[in-house]
Amino acid sequence: MIRDPEKPIRTRPLPDEYPGVHSMDEDEVEAAVRVVRSKSLYRYYGVNPQHEVAAFEAEFARFIGVRHAVAVTSGTSALHTALCALQVGPGDEVIIPAYMWVSVVAAVVNLGAIPVLAEIDETFGLDPADVERKITSRTAGIIAVHMNGCAVNIPRLAAISRRHSVFLLEDCAQCVGATVAGRRAGTFGDVAIFSFQLNKNMTVGEAGAVVTNDELLYRRVVAIQDSGYSRSDTDELQMDDAASYSWGRGVRMDELRAAVLRVQLRKVETTIERMRHSKNRILESLYPREQITFRRRIDPAGDTSCFLLTIFPHRDTAREINRLMRLHGITTKSPDTSNILLANYGMHIYYNIPSLVQKVGTGKHGFPWTLAENQHSVYSYERGACPASDDLFERTQLLVIPSCLTAQDEEDIIESFHRAMDAVLGPVTSMTSRLDQREYLTSPCG
Repeated sequence: MIRDPEKPIRTRPLPDEYPGVHSMDEDEVEAAVRVVRSKSLYRYYGVNPQHEVAAFEAEFARFIGVRHAVAVTSGTSALHTALCALQVGPGDEVIIPAYMWVSVVAAVVNLGAIPVLAEIDETFGLDPADVERKITSRTAGIIAVHMNGCAVNIPRLAAISRRHSVFLLEDCAQCVGATVAGRRAGTFGDVAIFSFQLNKNMTVGEAGAVVTNDELLYRRVVAIQDSGYSRSDTDELQMDDAASYSWGRGVRMDELRAAVLRVQLRKVETTIERMRHSKNRILESLYPREQITFRRRIDPAGDTSCFLLTIFPHRDTAREINRLMRLHGITTKSPDTSNILLANYGMHIYYNIPSLVQKVGTGKHGFPWTLAENQHSVYSYERGACPASDDLFERTQLLVIPSCLTAQDEEDIIESFHRAMDAVLGPVTSMTSRLDQREYLTSPCG
């Protein structure tokens, strides 16, 4: 019997993306209430200080495996703070991937430096070979962005940064908990940033962190996120620490968010395991399909599994399969971001950022594009600047893997994939399923 390829499989949406949200319960409520009752929501002093931010910083540093962590208000402020601590400014070029989030560009431009686009490879992170080609005498550093829950080829990028004596900043906003050979993402570069925004593996709505093993960078980060001066172990301003002098940005985390994040940190590995279970089950069912490939994972065991990236042989194939799966009902309540062609992923794609394409300045004089220090750094950011990446964007489908899929949800996704691919690519002749359907028969969302 020939199945109708457009017939819906689901009548209600998949669970929402937000991984950390699905683990929230009375533990987070109690943590928040405790801080409010203390009447001490500011991190450095109060009526009855709880020292939640300091505790979170220590716990998060241990979790990542670094000496220092500094909590801030967002992933964006973490990027700005880290680049400022690295003393990026006019005359500098910073290599960034064609696939990232607009905040990466904003952080570079706001400090007066010039972003230099480099191609991505099938890890969906920086292509090390293209990074080497893009390094010039003006290159100050590299920002490696670990997109969609999985680490990029960070060992090779770290080796390149050392060989050329440029900094390496890891943007781990989308991959809290990811590892490479047992080592956490965020420990390979000079400094790393994290985000705890709503869509992330652990969340408090909006917050971030900067981590490093470098003592001077740490003191600068503390100064920049505060009032421009580092602090002692007892939180006294260090007015004589001239090496860390800066102009503070006032992006300190408050006690309320830190208290909730401490609870979320205790749950994040369970959240990741739920996503891994679902993603691995879906992947196992798709491996017999020789016509498709998947994102290349440097360490599959270290993937946090919050997204599935499927690469099709042709752009038209990707479009038609994605169209059919969406007709099947394989989307969340946010269909424009939950099951899409990667090219449509908004300001994660360089040519979808109008301010970058048009080189919009941060002031009326066109800063930083018009600065004399940047006169030799002239680049195009229009579609076509990274042709290999552009091709991948058009041939790749992005599907979110919520942290609370039921066995039925997983089966619906699997059926949709196969029905769509049977219609577009033709059926596979044989398939042996190794799926264990006994687990997660009810939704972890409750």
